[in-house]
Amino acid sequence: MKADKTKKSVKSTSKTCFDNDLYLKLQSENINKRIKKFHNKLYLEFGGKIFDDLHAARVLPGYDPNIKTKLLQKLKDKAEIIFCISSNDIEKNKIRADLGLSYADEVLRLVDNMRALGLYISAFVITLFKGQPSAQKFGKKLEQRGERVYFHRYTKGYPNDVETIVSDEGYGANPFIETTRPLVIVTAPGPSSGKLATCLSQLYHEYKRGVKAGYAKFETFPVWNLPLKHPVNIAYEAATADLYDVNQIDPFHFNAYGVLTINYNRDIAVFPVLHNILTKITGKEIYKSPTDMGVNMVASAITDDKLACLSARKEILRRYYRAECEYKLGQCTFETLERNKSLVTEAEAKDTLANIINTAKTTSKTSGFPCVALELPDGKIVTGKTKQIVSASAAVVLNALRTLAGLGDDFDIITDDILLPIVEYRTKVLGSRTSVLTLDDVLVALSICTGKNKKAKLAMQQIQNLKNCNAHCTYILSHAEEQTLKKLGINITCEPVFLNSNLFEE
Repeated sequence: MKADKTKKSVKSTSKTCFDNDLYLKLQSENINKRIKKFHNKLYLEFGGKIFDDLHAARVLPGYDPNIKTKLLQKLKDKAEIIFCISSNDIEKNKIRADLGLSYADEVLRLVDNMRALGLYISAFVITLFKGQPSAQKFGKKLEQRGERVYFHRYTKGYPNDVETIVSDEGYGANPFIETTRPLVIVTAPGPSSGKLATCLSQLYHEYKRGVKAGYAKFETFPVWNLPLKHPVNIAYEAATADLYDVNQIDPFHFNAYGVLTINYNRDIAVFPVLHNILTKITGKEIYKSPTDMGVNMVASAITDDKLACLSARKEILRRYYRAECEYKLGQCTFETLERNKSLVTEAEAKDTLANIINTAKTTSKTSGFPCVALELPDGKIVTGKTKQIVSASAAVVLNALRTLAGLGDDFDIITDDILLPIVEYRTKVLGSRTSVLTLDDVLVALSICTGKNKKAKLAMQQIQNLKNCNAHCTYILSHAEEQTLKKLGINITCEPVFLNSNLFEE
């Protein structure tokens, strides 16, 4: 747990490459233009993460991970939100990997957070429904709380029989969701949740009622007006390797306008079907390409392309390490792992985190203990090892806080009289087999010490300076410790090595 000595606090030298204010201005302006284009009624398919878009924040330093909610707040007087969730995802208890929440729980979390910001959530749609008991139970749970819940089944005739799709047997078989505002945001906890089908079903019903509503698509990545092999776009491929998403030049856009733009394979593949459906519903051609459908002003808000490229390469490497660990845990396929590996080579990302990775490995090999290395904002690297009573991640965070606070090698910010009772409680009362305290345990102990220990208080005041720091661990972290590091804003990678031979993780 020894840290390098320093006489004064380390100040952040981090840079940003994204202008949030400019993005908010341009994105809201373009959404408003779409609303006016479609006679003041637009269904906007809202992809990506609404809160906590940590991928975008890592790839584009300075990007506010909650910028989408701020955008919605700018538009809230004219917007309402419909949440979709697939019956299949409820049935499989699908998990949002970065937060460890099921899609069902993520919907509830998102709705609570959005309502706290004054946003109007008008309805829930449980899609791809074919009588799944868990989906019925989830719907009942929402209805018991006074929510409007709709069940949409598979669309008859989809994807090729347009005559059936655009009829009372197809989209018409779904119940119509009454909406009252010009902008209807259709969103979901993750991909393949039925957002598009919900938008098109609503469009069908609107036209039957004489309302000439429109459809558009909001997604952050890939960025349509960055080059195909730009690291930011390759990072999107790394993030969706399990979905086999591949960025491509939009052939429909090039044929229509002679301009090269970027989209991804699923949107390009489905566009002929979507084009025919939209034309059938509206009676005219609305869009000539999948790029036409999108509203995405990200590229215009990037202020430092060089930093964006470097940050994206680091993220590509992180995704590879994540895939290595998930494969070891049986959570991803060999094909996904190989896809991530090839993207590291393609983006020339292999050495972007070399300093902390090599430091962690060397320290672990020299000491004989599992290790975490963390790079501070000024480039200094501190390490922590698993020994005695604290984990490596707890040790490295304590060392980082000491260094940032200018405390050098002072080890008395948390004393044994605080830590040992926690160990005793865990082992003797809770019956834990391990006496090693987790990062969460140690941070709680540190916060307790701040009342009487000035050094502990100084260290705790530095915790916000850990945000966006990179760290590397020589073993696969427990889910709990990984989540705590993420909540601190630390970008962690791990070697695909088990800490011990235990099959059950406490």
